[in-house]
Amino acid sequence: MQDLIRANFGLLAAGVATFVMMGAGQSLYGPALPAFARDLMLTSAGAGWLVSAHWVGCAIGVALMYWHGARVSPRHVLATMAIGAAMLGLGPGQFFAFGGALVFGAGYGMSTVVFNPRILRVFGAHGTAMLGLLNACFGIGAIAAPLVFVWLGSDPGLTFLLVAVMATTIWLGAGPAGRAGAAPVAEAAGPFRPMLALQMFAVVGIGVEASLIGLGPTALIATGMDEAAAAQHLSAFFVAFLGVRVALVVMAHLIQPFGLYLGAMALSGLCCGLAALISPGLFFVLTGAGAGLFFPSFYVAASRVMGDDPRTPSVIIAGGLVGGILTPILLGNLMEHIGGTGFFWLLAAATTGAAIAAGVVRQRLPTLRG
Repeated sequence: MQDLIRANFGLLAAGVATFVMMGAGQSLYGPALPAFARDLMLTSAGAGWLVSAHWVGCAIGVALMYWHGARVSPRHVLATMAIGAAMLGLGPGQFFAFGGALVFGAGYGMSTVVFNPRILRVFGAHGTAMLGLLNACFGIGAIAAPLVFVWLGSDPGLTFLLVAVMATTIWLGAGPAGRAGAAPVAEAAGPFRPMLALQMFAVVGIGVEASLIGLGPTALIATGMDEAAAAQHLSAFFVAFLGVRVALVVMAHLIQPFGLYLGAMALSGLCCGLAALISPGLFFVLTGAGAGLFFPSFYVAASRVMGDDPRTPSVIIAGGLVGGILTPILLGNLMEHIGGTGFFWLLAAATTGAAIAAGVVRQRLPTLRG
């Protein structure tokens, strides 16, 4: 294992630093939405479109990777995210804000396709654990960013400028990552078996995750919490998020991936229901434990089913992007009528339904039980 780390240290270091920065950037949307709404004279639903703009950008980035992924390096995606974060930080109006979210999202989407399959590929039998480590690093930035946002006086522009500086700094040191772990351009390592029905689980997973991160603080504010406390609760959410991903690094070889996805959905459904019934703050934080498992568990399970083709990562991630784009728009508009507890009830219904459906599909597809 140590030999593998030494041989691929450039790729691993660039991936870890990039995912820390990605976590910081994505987690800022939640606490920043009320400030953006005031500064840009938007309704809560209108500000929620910033989250969807981010995920639309992700979809564009993933589509680019589907067709031209072999030509894209870590430095390309870092430069894209740096430009997007700078636009969010410096932009004087709605055009720069929404454009910045779109551009940052494009780099974010490309990063997931650049780093996840490469790490999974170069570390071989240890790939699942290292994929868990990479995605756990996302939580480090996500924990810190809301706290920094509050420390900077809840100034979204200044905080996104710091993200731009982070991306630029990582870009300067990302050269050694080069093309390590890139898939062969001319041929695939295995058959390409896309399963569009299976993608519905990615739609729900990323849709719920995007809504909790992007709209969760707004939902907490709607239940009577102030903005600073909501940002701090989002940071605590990511402590739970990071904790389960770190645990996954150690336990990945012991747990069947799709079964883990099923369990994460069931846990999230329980926590969302309790957030609506008992304590929005406490149980919102605990939903982070379920949300932290959605992507890595589904990604590994779907990769095994769909094959090791260069197009597979893009197809898997594309399903999640549909949820990431549409769910915040839907919930953002509904929240003006249903309030914060209604937000949690809807997510409880979605995650519980996904857990039941996952149990049915798991019984019918033996490859998901292996």
